[in-house]
Amino acid sequence: MTIIVAGVVVLILGLLASMLGWGAAEHGEAAGHLGASAGHGAGASVHEEGSPVWLKRLLVSLWHSNVFFLGVSTIGTVFMAINYVAYAGWSVLVKRISEALSAWIIPGAVIMLVVFLIGRHDIFHWTHEGIMDKGNPNYDSIIAGKSGFLNLPFYLIRTIVYLAIWAYFSYKLRQLSLAEDQLGGTVWFHKSINASALFLVLYAVSSSMSAWDWVMSVDTHWFSTMFGWYVFASWWVSGIAAIALTAIFLKQAGYLKALTSNHLHDLGKLMFGFSIFWTYVWFAQFMLIWYANLPEEAVYFNQRLGGFEGHYTGLFFFNIVINFVFPFLGLMTRDAKRQMIIMKIVCIAILLGHWSDFYLMLMPATLKGESGFLIEIGVAAIFLGAFLMLFTRRLASASLIPVHHPFLDESVHHTT
Repeated sequence: MTIIVAGVVVLILGLLASMLGWGAAEHGEAAGHLGASAGHGAGASVHEEGSPVWLKRLLVSLWHSNVFFLGVSTIGTVFMAINYVAYAGWSVLVKRISEALSAWIIPGAVIMLVVFLIGRHDIFHWTHEGIMDKGNPNYDSIIAGKSGFLNLPFYLIRTIVYLAIWAYFSYKLRQLSLAEDQLGGTVWFHKSINASALFLVLYAVSSSMSAWDWVMSVDTHWFSTMFGWYVFASWWVSGIAAIALTAIFLKQAGYLKALTSNHLHDLGKLMFGFSIFWTYVWFAQFMLIWYANLPEEAVYFNQRLGGFEGHYTGLFFFNIVINFVFPFLGLMTRDAKRQMIIMKIVCIAILLGHWSDFYLMLMPATLKGESGFLIEIGVAAIFLGAFLMLFTRRLASASLIPVHHPFLDESVHHTT
């Protein structure tokens, strides 16, 4: 509640600042003209729909934070499913944490659909009236060529399908886990493996496609064949960090007494390894576009490196430091991965860093040089508080230890 109240205060200050023309809004007026020509190749032009800057920032911020929290929430189910199909025993002690993460999927799905229906013209250039109609002043031949995929009915159907798949399997695996607690036996474990295998196949497709729809289609002209993996890597390492951070807080509060530095070590290795994987995908995407230097591709990075009077340049380099350099150096040694204080700091940095990564994916195409941080941080804080309320409520609704899991003993005695 404290986080939500703080978020509301910051949001109100941000809205007032934007309405009165302080800070980012003033900067954006000049930067927007630069973006109108430099940015059109990657998406929307400036204020074609005439929405006030504060309203546009609010809608984009809602979309931004919800996409991030929804992705992290689903990773809880993905992590659990991977451990099921791998017959992994070490992670059983943190299984209930990954189950509880999915508490945001249904609220996040509702928010996503509402924000899209209300604010789609301020977020997605391809939804503008007449943009796919030949002869219309707004006609764009490149976007019209994508009309078979980017049209309102098909987009909504796809979004609902992704969210329904994620919500159903999260619910299914949770129910199987609770039934195992109450009734015992290995039948629930084997049913969970079957459900997990099917879910992972469907998630592999739906996570990439959701990245195209929810993030990449903001830059309507631009595309990258690596983008699905890039977004997944950001969601995945953030989800691992959320699981590790929760496990540490629970341990320090006197719960999860069987959790040891060996479990933290494995979570730390995952965070370390997938921070490098995220960087690999980021660099592969950047390097190929930089080397080819094709205008229709390079515009994406031009906007973020020097466009809009350098509005995003600092954040571009900060993104690399906090999401790669800091976790890489912080978790390089074995001891670092086994110390709670270092793990806590790196977990928090990863979560902040990948929230800012999504900021960098969405803001240049939607707000050009008119984005700021007060509204965005306020919205993120409200989301964080609401997410924590649902997450902790689900954590408290069942035993923190899955008492009849067949690999519980292996997890308790896990060593690395």
